[in-house]
Amino acid sequence: MASNNKTLLWLHSGGCGGCTMSLLCAEAPGFFDALQLAGIDLLWHPSLSQASGDDALALFDALASGERALDILCVEGSVMTGADGAYHLLPDGRPYSRLIEAIARRAQTVIAVGTCAAYGGISAAGDNLGGATGLAFDSSLPGGLLGADFAARAGLPVVNIAGCPTHPDWVLETLALVARGELAATDLDRLGRPRFYADRLVHHGCARNEYYEFKASAEAPGQAGCLMEYAGCKGTQAHADCNTRPWNGAGSCIDGGHACVNCTSPHFADPGHPFQSTPKIAGFPVGLPTDMPKAWFVALATLSKSATPARVRANATADRERVAPSISGRVKP
Repeated sequence: MASNNKTLLWLHSGGCGGCTMSLLCAEAPGFFDALQLAGIDLLWHPSLSQASGDDALALFDALASGERALDILCVEGSVMTGADGAYHLLPDGRPYSRLIEAIARRAQTVIAVGTCAAYGGISAAGDNLGGATGLAFDSSLPGGLLGADFAARAGLPVVNIAGCPTHPDWVLETLALVARGELAATDLDRLGRPRFYADRLVHHGCARNEYYEFKASAEAPGQAGCLMEYAGCKGTQAHADCNTRPWNGAGSCIDGGHACVNCTSPHFADPGHPFQSTPKIAGFPVGLPTDMPKAWFVALATLSKSATPARVRANATADRERVAPSISGRVKP
C-alpha cells in the first residue's frame, strides 16, 4: 500500500445496495481503476472485501478509536436510529449507528452515497418506524445522525451524492476531487450535493424537449411525448445532469420511457401522489419548472399548444416517432 494514498472505508447501512451496483457499472475507467488513478486505497467494502466477522470489526474499532487514520468514509443507505439503534445491530450487539457516528467523527471527509444516506430516502418513507435518517439531514431538515453543525476533520460538511441510485461518475468524480483536496464547501449546494452535477436540471438535454416546448404530451406509458403533463415527470425540477451525462454511456430514465421522479431530492420517496401521475390544479401541473413564474407557464403553455405542429402532435401519443420532419426548401422536379 502506497504511504501517500488516501484511505477509503465504505459502510452499508439501511439500503438496497443499488448505489454500489450502479458504481460497478462505471466505464472508462471502472471503479477499481478509478480508485487507483485517484490514489485511493479501499480498506473495506461490505460486498467487495474478503474480510468479515472479527476481522472487519477489528478494523472498524481501530478506525473509530483513532488508532488507525481514515481519509474518506463513504456511507451507503440510511442510518437506522429507531429503538435506540436496535433495528440495525453489529454481530456483537452494538448499534451500527453508533459505529458510523464514531468513525465519521474521526474521518477527514465523510460522503453520503445515495439519497438514503443523504436524507433518509426510501428507507425513511411512510411512517418510518425504523428511524431511518441521513447522515446530516433528516429529509430536507439539517440534523440527521451527525447534527446540523457537523464538519469532518478536513473541514467539509457531509458531502451528499444524492441519487437513487447515484450515477457512477458522480461518485468517482467526487472521490477524485476529495483525494486531490479540490472540493470546497462552496462546491456544494445548500443540500450538500456536489454542484458539478446538482447545478444542472434533468430537463437539460432531454430528448423529449421538443414535445415539452409545444406541450405535446404522452397520455399513456410507452408513448413518445413529454411526460410532465400526465406521467409525473419532474425533470424540470430535478437537480442532476442525467440527460447530458448518459448512464453507462447510453441514456437516462427518460430515454428509457420512465418519468423522472426527482430522486436527488430529499422528498422524492414521499411525493404525495403515485410516481407516474401528475397532480394538477385547474388543469395545470402542480410541479412546474423551478424558476419559472406560474402565470408565465400558463400563458406560454396555452400559446405553445395552439402552435403545435401536426407532426409533433401525432408523434406525442405514438409509441415512436412515426411522422418525420418535412424537408425544407424547394424540391427540384
